[in-house]
Amino acid sequence: MPVKSTSEKFVVYQMMFHLWGNKQTDLVRNGSYKQNGVTKFKDVSDVALKALKNKGITHVYATGLLEHATLEYFGEFGSLIDHPSVVKGRAGSPFAIKDYYDVNPFLADNPAERMNEFKAMLKRFHANGLKLIIDFVPNHLARQYYSDQKPKGVIDFGVNDNKQVAFDVNNNFYYLPGTQFTTPEGYLPPVPVNIPYIEIPAKVSGNNVFSPQPSINDWFETVKLNYGVDYQNGNKTHFDPIPSTWIKMHEVLSYWTDLGVDGFRCDMAEMVPVEFWTYAVGKIKKQNPKIIFIAEIYQPNLYRDYIFKGGFDYLYDKVGLYDAIRRLMQQKPEANCADITKVWQNESGDFANHMLRFLENHDEHRLNTPAFAATNFWSTIPGMVITACLHDGPLMVYMGQEFGEKAQEIEGYNQADDRSSMFDFWRVETHQRWMNGGKFDGGALTTEEKQIDAFYQDLFKRVSTSEAISSGAFFDLQYAQSSSYPSQKVYSFLRYTQNERLLIMCNFDSQNGQEVEVVIPSLAMDMMQIAHVNLKLKHAYIPPTTVAVKATIKGNKVYIPANSALMIKL
Repeated sequence: MPVKSTSEKFVVYQMMFHLWGNKQTDLVRNGSYKQNGVTKFKDVSDVALKALKNKGITHVYATGLLEHATLEYFGEFGSLIDHPSVVKGRAGSPFAIKDYYDVNPFLADNPAERMNEFKAMLKRFHANGLKLIIDFVPNHLARQYYSDQKPKGVIDFGVNDNKQVAFDVNNNFYYLPGTQFTTPEGYLPPVPVNIPYIEIPAKVSGNNVFSPQPSINDWFETVKLNYGVDYQNGNKTHFDPIPSTWIKMHEVLSYWTDLGVDGFRCDMAEMVPVEFWTYAVGKIKKQNPKIIFIAEIYQPNLYRDYIFKGGFDYLYDKVGLYDAIRRLMQQKPEANCADITKVWQNESGDFANHMLRFLENHDEHRLNTPAFAATNFWSTIPGMVITACLHDGPLMVYMGQEFGEKAQEIEGYNQADDRSSMFDFWRVETHQRWMNGGKFDGGALTTEEKQIDAFYQDLFKRVSTSEAISSGAFFDLQYAQSSSYPSQKVYSFLRYTQNERLLIMCNFDSQNGQEVEVVIPSLAMDMMQIAHVNLKLKHAYIPPTTVAVKATIKGNKVYIPANSALMIKL
């Protein structure tokens, strides 16, 4: 039973950066950053970072630092104005990058000193023992990309392209010769449009839409980058000699690595050929062996290649574990704990330490919303305990998740769609109460929000301090249970080392507690190198709404309340 010398069970906290530090409460729909407020680099203060550290956070993924297309004007600081027809929302999409070598001017007190303010914030992260992960958006960029901060010798994307051909290995973009880009039908920018947007020939949009007029649901605000794949000719690849885009994107990664960031969350990494990642990640790891790469990826058949060929440290576990747990939390008719077993059996069992697990991020619905689990919110307990404890890979939480954020406000581009807007200058209401005017002490949280926060903080600390959970082996117990075991709604598993052995049981039944006679099979006993078991309750996570109900253990009979999770010592 080897114990890893270094654990990969760390906690990533995603902050939507422009929302994170905003204290403004008097908001205007489609308001500017001056009207509605915005985070400044200084808002991520030592006090704030210590508060995050005290929660059990180890890494912060700060979404939206890189300069992206926006309707805010900073021409006097070198940032060209973006046409409203190709910007989503007043703030713009954090994934429509218009300068890979810059940060958003509106995040700085003095926009002329924005990079120095960013560097000072990065120093604060490191001084407080936290690591900073930033975006790397390799698949697409803003339609009006222009870098005013690029290092000497760097040439902007597309400058040397041959725009008369649809594809050329030396082009950075894909073109539609003989066409003109047309704004999607039905898109109404939040500010007046006085002159038309002209793009001739039209470029292919970021989500591989080879049409001069993408739909309003497409990534029409972005253009697809060319990595040497000829999509219109059977996906034929041209990787030798190395395509121009590969070289330019490695230069971007190298620039930020030199500045001292600790990792990259790589947007839609699966839309970029794995051969590029082999090339780029290998080079960056030589530059800084400790830097980490996280891939947003949704095709399980690609997992192995993107880890073992591409060099990624961690992959999003959305299609597997997230989807399985979501069905259970939503009490779908087809929901079954057997789907959790299938995740490690069929998808990632032999490389589970490479899977980054979560129940919220900026793309997904908030837990405490009608679209997810507002009617069964405390199913968060079994859902998060499995997310955090199933294997020894990292986990991620999204700002406001730990308070039960409901995301009910209509911000502008976002229409109260059960997500916090990344396209608007707005706030996250529960998070503002935790900030409490800059004290970061949670003093303004409601009683229920404090209860939710206490659950997350306790879970994070147990996960990080438990040798079994952070570094131990895993054993799925579902197969060994009797016919009376409620396998559809109860999931039980072991995490163990020679020094610590835990039985973790999670009940997704929202109405009924379950009395379970747990079977620890001889195979598990042999692997743990023990001859008998004596079950003792270590900790019970039970919804505060059912405080009168207790978990009990008598021999190998365990009673687990509804929507609860137990950690039991063996």
